[in-house]
Amino acid sequence: MRAAAINRFGPPSVLSLHDLPTPQPSPAEVVIAVEWAGVGSWDASIRDGSWAEGRTKFPLVPGLDGAGIVVACGARVRRLKIGDRVYAYEFGNSKGGFYAQYAAVHANHADRVPKPLEMRDAAAMVTTALTAMQGIDRARLRKGTSILIFGASGAVGTMAVQFAKRHGATVIATASGRPAARVVLGLGADYVIDARRRTARDDVIRAAPNGLNTILALAGGRGLDQFLDLVREKGRVVYPNGVEPEPKARRGQKVESYDAVADPIQFRRLRRFIEGGKVRVPIAGTYPLSQAARAHRRLERRQVVGRIVLSIPIPRDRRDG
Repeated sequence: MRAAAINRFGPPSVLSLHDLPTPQPSPAEVVIAVEWAGVGSWDASIRDGSWAEGRTKFPLVPGLDGAGIVVACGARVRRLKIGDRVYAYEFGNSKGGFYAQYAAVHANHADRVPKPLEMRDAAAMVTTALTAMQGIDRARLRKGTSILIFGASGAVGTMAVQFAKRHGATVIATASGRPAARVVLGLGADYVIDARRRTARDDVIRAAPNGLNTILALAGGRGLDQFLDLVREKGRVVYPNGVEPEPKARRGQKVESYDAVADPIQFRRLRRFIEGGKVRVPIAGTYPLSQAARAHRRLERRQVVGRIVLSIPIPRDRRDG
């Protein structure tokens, strides 16, 4: 199979096309003929070695998520079958990620694509929607509560805005630049704040005069720090692991980090959300697999609204049959 892989850690240029063996399923795995793969900041951290633990086996194929067709099932797999259209999220896959024509994943980490979704959008949203949904769970929102989504124009943020609105919350979102602000407003945010402006803190106070119930922090640093003391006593600051620097709690606040989980229960919840109303998946750009390095260079410019995806070529044997 063809795959975009690295032979060493480094800049985007280390990504190149390889011919690699097609992975075979263990008893609990399925093999997916990948049609689309998501590209995220976490992939860049894998590529440059920031997330490396222990000894890394090269060549390494990045890609935590994607969508395609099940072409093989392990002996113990019952929930999925050959021919299913699926999307999947798997972290730390020793058999390689989704920047490839085939990927083997644990069957519990994949699910059938909900009917309203195109395959491209399914690949783009699976990790980000699970991360957003589980962050909003921890925010404990209800009708009338206020949440600041810091980093709302990114891939997770654009999903989080939609989850928060379904809970009836007042959503204050940060986004820089008019194009990003338009997208976030179109997703349902009640207020959009540019955290780089001198008036940003005052803007949030005007939007939530009684204080914030929750912040979902999808980025860190001084831009976030200016808002932390606007969270009410017993309020919450929630962030996915990997946000740096980590938010520090003010007195009376609860700070909680989490990792996104993919399992049948979470997929069922995500399916109900998708099928319960119109869901938008902003796509920042599409690139062929051969231009994975170019997609990573786009990531480094840090002006990505939504998600970047890779289009994976159909293998010759599948085209012929």
